[in-house]
Amino acid sequence: MEGEKRYISAEELKEHNKSGDLWISIQGKVYDVSEWAKEHPGGEIPLLNLAGQDVTDAFLAYHPGTAWQYLDKLFTGYHLKDFEVSEVSKDYRRLVSEFAKAGMFEKKGHVALFSLTAVALLFLVVLYGVLRCDSVWAHLGSAILLGLLWMQSAYVGHDSGHYQVMTSRGYNKLAQILSGNCLTGISIAWWKWTHNAHHIACNSLDHDPDLQHIPVFAVSSHFFTSLTSSFYGRTLNFDPLARFLVSYQHWTYYPVMIVARVNLFVQTFLLLFSNRSVPDRGFNIMGILVFWTWFPLLVSCLPNWPERIMFVLASFAVTSIQHVQFTLNHFSANVYVGLPTGNDWFEKQTSGTIDISCPSMMDWFFGGLQFQLEHHLFPRLPRCHLRKVSPLVRELCKKHKLPYRSLSFWEANKSTIRTLRTAALQARDLTNPAPKNLLWEAFNTHG
Repeated sequence: MEGEKRYISAEELKEHNKSGDLWISIQGKVYDVSEWAKEHPGGEIPLLNLAGQDVTDAFLAYHPGTAWQYLDKLFTGYHLKDFEVSEVSKDYRRLVSEFAKAGMFEKKGHVALFSLTAVALLFLVVLYGVLRCDSVWAHLGSAILLGLLWMQSAYVGHDSGHYQVMTSRGYNKLAQILSGNCLTGISIAWWKWTHNAHHIACNSLDHDPDLQHIPVFAVSSHFFTSLTSSFYGRTLNFDPLARFLVSYQHWTYYPVMIVARVNLFVQTFLLLFSNRSVPDRGFNIMGILVFWTWFPLLVSCLPNWPERIMFVLASFAVTSIQHVQFTLNHFSANVYVGLPTGNDWFEKQTSGTIDISCPSMMDWFFGGLQFQLEHHLFPRLPRCHLRKVSPLVRELCKKHKLPYRSLSFWEANKSTIRTLRTAALQARDLTNPAPKNLLWEAFNTHG
């Protein structure tokens, strides 16, 4: 009966907010996920970021209906006292329910089939261009196509990481390893590790790894205080080198994006060969070895070193469009410091994301991620539905006076550069409490 329920307050729930003592609430029922957090498919970090609070909206966003059956064994017997649901959360949950009843989370269209077919055809054309053609223009064209291949393959990896694009979990995992590790050289395990944290703590300067690019980039002057990254577990030192690089980041932004893949390769190796617990470490390493076998061999088949360098840089340059896109979605959006909170989860997603407007015929090029807010609100929703639900999201944001920003690709670039330039000019201000050195003073003395 109702009177027999046991209750705890929100303040008492907050006390269980660390590894080994990790409680959460879902729809007012309190669960102890301390031990299960280590087995959580999304990793422990998302749970730690939302520990000690109600996480209903986030749970609905990332879990299918079948996940509810696993909660009973984690129930503590407690209910959350004075549990209330905000009006925006009620509307959000209504949309999730409507999408589920319409079967939209299961109806994936043929996006994965078309994408994988396109990737396979592009790979064959690239091989033919390099191995069978002698023209430098054919080699350059092959490099461009390889860059497009990497972009489309990354979208397949992204989709398969958020929802099952294949007929079974086993095939879905195979699609992840092939499209991520084998074809792009970027581990799906690394992607999941960072991407899940990014979604939960969207645009938190100290909890979202997708904003933590010191010493090269800083989107906010908050980084000038040497924030501590809870994700990486280290201080992001704003030293003289960081100040110098950040001071010119609006000029170095695009050149850095061209070689950004190098950093992703490095991050992949650092994770796979670290002492962290990495799911399917062996499969991930095997996939990476496949990439580092075929890609160097392909490049070595080019006739001379100038063409080899051209081939690598051209393919990286094409893929940089995707790296730019990822940053356009968040760099110039609102940021904050601290942990995300479950009771304003919807608001945090709207605040930290920017959509890229484009005609429907370009949806394949952006991989659905031009609807960044829609994707953040409904990460399990296949990309073929994102354009359909966009008007509903826009209407919901308008109703609750929340931002819905949709910029053209050109406008989003300008907005991002403005954000980087603002932080760069602030970094140049010598009154900021950062150490000086002779190199820094020399550059500023001579303009």
